[in-house]
Amino acid sequence: MNAQTSTITGCGSSTCQCAGGSGDKAAPVPSINGISLHEQGQHFDASTLREMAYAELLRQTAVKAGLLPRHTGLVAPELGEGERQVIETMVDQAVVSPIPTDDECRRYFEANKSRFVVGEALHVRHILFAVTPGVNVHALTVHAEKALLELLRKDVPEAHFSQLAAELSNCPTSAQGGDLGWIGPDDCAPELANELFHQKDSKWGMGVHPRLVHTRFGFHIIDVQGRRKGKQPPYEEVRDRVEAELAMHSRARALHQYMKLLAGQTLVEGIELPSADSPLVQ
Repeated sequence: MNAQTSTITGCGSSTCQCAGGSGDKAAPVPSINGISLHEQGQHFDASTLREMAYAELLRQTAVKAGLLPRHTGLVAPELGEGERQVIETMVDQAVVSPIPTDDECRRYFEANKSRFVVGEALHVRHILFAVTPGVNVHALTVHAEKALLELLRKDVPEAHFSQLAAELSNCPTSAQGGDLGWIGPDDCAPELANELFHQKDSKWGMGVHPRLVHTRFGFHIIDVQGRRKGKQPPYEEVRDRVEAELAMHSRARALHQYMKLLAGQTLVEGIELPSADSPLVQ
């Protein structure tokens, strides 16, 4: 057979998928009902991808309901302000949560009294190791733990915390030695407020806390410099706050269930979304 006219296409030929180089396929782009969340070659962190997936899931739901026009492309469109308002209205109408009763509010207050203390404040310094897209979280944790152990050594000079904050912290307060000043529960991220003010089993002592605190911003080394005790008001004085917080929790649960139901009725590819096929599944 003439080598120049060979039509061999078996394994090992240039047309075979296992031939050198041709097997390196790009990872499939996550999609909702066949609509890609982004263009091939773009990269996003897991949190951003989930937000994009939920936005596209809601957009398609609004299209099915006749609230938004159909999209003719194969990649999810960027939502404008008008489209977002349409979707928010749709969700508000679909997600209904009951108003908490007085008995429910009282039980919640009794179980979470520390959340309603008035005037409590801590003087706090911190060193933030920010978790940003693409960062090696394991290496960052090791780096933060090393700094924490250094600060927990005996006879560490008081100024050493400020020095490390200036060198290592990804927070603008690094210029002030990590000093956040006097803060209350409403002045910091919910995860930090929970650690500092709302823990039942253990109250924060003074000085450097013996473990890292993880929030949406990253890992924190916390140093408590001072404490102002607050006042525990009676239920009647904070009932509106209790009801508002309970209503917020109730709506969050209802919204979570709504999104799970939508995901359960949708072809979701390339990304994990919690799903349910029954409104009774929580």
